[in-house]
Amino acid sequence: NKIPKLARSTGQAMGEFKKGREQVEEELKDMQESETADSTLDDEDDDLDDLETETDKETSA
Repeated sequence: NKIPKLARSTGQAMGEFKKGREQVEEELKDMQESETADSTLDDEDDDLDDLETETDKETSA
């Protein structure tokens, strides 16, 4: 009588653990993607700054 209850509780706990693990994995994936996007934007900003500096030098000369 107690074994089916124990098995049911164990199954529910395993299901909750799986859901939690999937949520954490999804959050980590989202964080990695946003860091990659931020890094790409920073690189583009640096390139734009370099281009503006070169344009300023050419205009001044």
